[in-house]
Amino acid sequence: MAQSVDVVVVYTDGGSRGNPGPAAIGIVLCDDRDRALLERKEYIGKATNNEAEYRAIIAGLDLATHATRAEVRAYSDSELVVRQLTGAYRLRSGKLLPLYKRAKGKEKAFHRVTYEHLPRLTGWLRRADKLVNEALDESGH
Repeated sequence: MAQSVDVVVVYTDGGSRGNPGPAAIGIVLCDDRDRALLERKEYIGKATNNEAEYRAIIAGLDLATHATRAEVRAYSDSELVVRQLTGAYRLRSGKLLPLYKRAKGKEKAFHRVTYEHLPRLTGWLRRADKLVNEALDESGH
C-alpha cells in the first residue's frame, strides 16, 4: 500500500460455519473519507465466531500499519469483542485472552485506536462479511 494517511478506518468481520467450525476473516481498509484502500480475505481454519472476530481485528490492525501510525478507527459487528477491547466488558473466556492481548499489543503501533460496534451488514461491514463467505467458499467449506 503506497498511500499514507492520517486516519485509517478498518472494517472487520470474522465468522465460522459451526461454532467452532471452518472460519474466515474479511477486512476492508478505508481512508478518513471512507474510500476503500485495500481488501483482504483469509481462511483461518477451525475457530469460534468470537475467535474469528478477534483474528479479523488483529489482521486489520496489521494491515493498517502500512498506511498510518497515527489513528485507526476499527468497526466490527461483534458487540462482545468491541466491548471487551474498549473495557466495557470483562474478558471471561480464557480462550480469547491470548487474542485480546495480541489485539491490545497491536494498538501500540498507533497514536490512537478506537473501536465501535456497528450493526451487521452496515456499509463496508457488508463487504467484509462477503469476503468472509468468499474465503470460506473458496476453501471448500
